[in-house]
Amino acid sequence: MKEAGVSDVSVIENALDTETLAKAGQIFTSQPSRNVEPEQDIIIFYGSGTKTHDMDFRVAAAGIAAAMEADSRLRLQIVGDLNLPLEFARFGSRVEKLPGRSYNAYLELLAQADIAIAPLEPTLFNDAKSNIKYLEAAIVGVPSVCSPGQAFQDVIVNGKNGYLAVTEDEWKTYLLTLAASPSERQLIGDTARLAMTERYDPATVATQQVQQVCGKPIAPAREQLRVMMVNVFFEPRSFGGATLVAEEMAKAMRQRGVDVAVMTSRPYLPDHLDAAVRYHLHDMPVLSVPVQDDPISGLDNPTIGESFREWVRVWAPDLVHFHAIQGLGVSMMRVCQELGIPYVVTLHDAWWLCERQFMVKADGQYCFQKKIDLRVCETCVPGARHLRERAVLMHESLKHASALLSPSQSHLDLYAANGFAVDRLIINKNGFVWPRRPHTKRHPEDKIRFGYVGGNEKIKGFPLIKEAFENIDSDRWELVLVDNTIKLGFKSINVGHWKVRGEITVVPPYTAQEIDDFFDRIDVLLFPSQWKESFGLTVREALARDVWVVSTFPGGQSEDIIDGVNGTLIPLDGQPNTLKNAISEIIENDSRFDNYENKVKNKLSNYDTQADALLQIYCSIRER
Repeated sequence: MKEAGVSDVSVIENALDTETLAKAGQIFTSQPSRNVEPEQDIIIFYGSGTKTHDMDFRVAAAGIAAAMEADSRLRLQIVGDLNLPLEFARFGSRVEKLPGRSYNAYLELLAQADIAIAPLEPTLFNDAKSNIKYLEAAIVGVPSVCSPGQAFQDVIVNGKNGYLAVTEDEWKTYLLTLAASPSERQLIGDTARLAMTERYDPATVATQQVQQVCGKPIAPAREQLRVMMVNVFFEPRSFGGATLVAEEMAKAMRQRGVDVAVMTSRPYLPDHLDAAVRYHLHDMPVLSVPVQDDPISGLDNPTIGESFREWVRVWAPDLVHFHAIQGLGVSMMRVCQELGIPYVVTLHDAWWLCERQFMVKADGQYCFQKKIDLRVCETCVPGARHLRERAVLMHESLKHASALLSPSQSHLDLYAANGFAVDRLIINKNGFVWPRRPHTKRHPEDKIRFGYVGGNEKIKGFPLIKEAFENIDSDRWELVLVDNTIKLGFKSINVGHWKVRGEITVVPPYTAQEIDDFFDRIDVLLFPSQWKESFGLTVREALARDVWVVSTFPGGQSEDIIDGVNGTLIPLDGQPNTLKNAISEIIENDSRFDNYENKVKNKLSNYDTQADALLQIYCSIRER
């Protein structure tokens, strides 16, 4: 490089990585000693990584052949692509050619050899190459005969930790010397292993070579806040209200100058690579780890914890924000505790308190517990002997959080009633995508248009909707059902068997860009959720767009609804007639929606107000 005109040139050799050193140590300690019997075969090993090594091998070919002619015990073992000179045909089965293999398998095969060779054609290019073939043999204790390329000359002392051969006679002599003496092979192999393991250890190369050139690393002064957000789903696998909030807050923090990274999940596919996937999205690094659909690992998964530990170690956040982490598990929180990294948790639902996540019993009815009694829970969940251990696990995970964020007052009250410190419980109301244009007004002659976005889940009241509309004796209505799973590649709503008089349409979920188009299609949003929702994102989206909302109460979903002013509140009783009566009343008085406008929508939160409040929480935690 200097001859080419580069004035400032330094040499930093390739280090042996820790994984290779660990594998080599394991192989060396488990490898039985060879050649205790004089008549045993002596294996000469040559690894050819590419098809370009034919000329390199020819440098030593005559000497190798002469040695094999002189000692019938010598066998040549070649791994990889190589066109052997014709003179080796006479050795028949004493020459073995094997295909390439994984690196660990390659090292294991190399360790079984007696002598390794590294011939190189004498060229400037080869002088610039590393001495990796010698190092690989050395770390598994196999002695080598090499060409005197520059990198080999730098480390090999002839006859001490290897041999350097140029002529045919030198190749022959050194190979026969090693073949004749098991003790010589062991001495040279051990000498090479000890010296090279020390010299090419990553820490040694870092301090003796890299540091000499680059100096000691200086930790950069960093005023920019770094936050890692964790949620079970994230773009492009967006699903559910908690995910939308996590995504929007991540983007909002980036807009406010916060450095953001994300950890999320991807499906576990047994026939595919079981590994984490890293990608970039909206100028944010994202790590996606595979998760299995397993109730135990979904609570506490040490494998996920170790992936999280590596991600935290590499990215070094100031704090971690956990959103919905069911499926990922709480082992990540223990990592934060061990590393002294503060973390906050948004309590999107009751997963931290309830095995069923939404406190809805097997019969579809809301539990209505406020202070959780595990004796009641044990009668609700089959095989529930683990519930007490689960409660301890969850409580410990939340107890060490710097802040517990709730999107509504009613949800905050639930956690306060279950022993979590009020001074760490903070309301951080969820924002949402505000309308970009006024809502399209209903024409007086049109049918009343209802919409439902909760999917086919019982907990969201889907069966109640079916039964209610099947018992409505009117055809002056339309119903638009959003099937959320279409975005995940399959359909979950089939209305072919519904016996109704009105018209039903099933549509895929809307994006942030399509939300106004969706709400333009409806006059009334149905939200018959069967649990005390922590928030109710779709309710706020509708209210902001002058769409009337029929919602259950109490719960976070109803806190921005004034009964008779911007919506209809129905009790959380699981009865289809309750919903049917509310729908029927709306159909009978549909003229009220001809020019309807929600007069109190200016009291609603938005993503900006949520993000501003969240950033204040982050900064206060960092300053503690």
